[in-house]
Amino acid sequence: MTATIAGIQVPDSPMAREATSLVREAADDVLFDHSRRVFLWGSLKARARGIAVDPELAYVGGLFHDLGLTETYRTKHQRFEIDGADAARSFLLDHGRSAAEAQEVWLAIALHTTPEVPLGLPGNVAVVTLGVETDVLGLDLHEITDDEREAVTAAHPRPDFKRRILQHFYDGMADRPDTTFGTMNDDVLAHFDATFERGDFVGVILGSSWPE
Repeated sequence: MTATIAGIQVPDSPMAREATSLVREAADDVLFDHSRRVFLWGSLKARARGIAVDPELAYVGGLFHDLGLTETYRTKHQRFEIDGADAARSFLLDHGRSAAEAQEVWLAIALHTTPEVPLGLPGNVAVVTLGVETDVLGLDLHEITDDEREAVTAAHPRPDFKRRILQHFYDGMADRPDTTFGTMNDDVLAHFDATFERGDFVGVILGSSWPE
């Protein structure tokens, strides 16, 4: 049965239902509800801004964007964003979507913690960042009406979300600290671990193999 939340129809195709089941099994309530809200907020903002998106691609992008934080899908050698992006691309290709479509969702997830850049790319890329920036950072909440906000959070509550999502970020990256270099993710590790030492971009340049 197709659900409509805050005027946004949640995709209910066989592929969408399988995506829901996959993420529901891999993620706890915090990440699952967050991921569904990301789809909903992103779709609402895309509609308000006149940005065209493919609802199914937006849905997979939203659902899979934090999959790299879960025990099932996270690796230790690359950024968590890429873990989720790789899983989404494989999922879409396995379900008959084109390589170009799968690549857009890969970019949407891989870049969702990179400020500004996704918003200059096609709608299927931008929509995930629009949703993430709304749910995690509270950016541009004025674009969401009170009724829409109440409908989304009634369907997918966010109790103590700020603290709980930060803990999930830390748990998903603590064993691969080098992957946070050059990203905002190192702020999370520094918040939880007083012994964490950030990489130094200036030091990398000055210490490179190039002679003066």
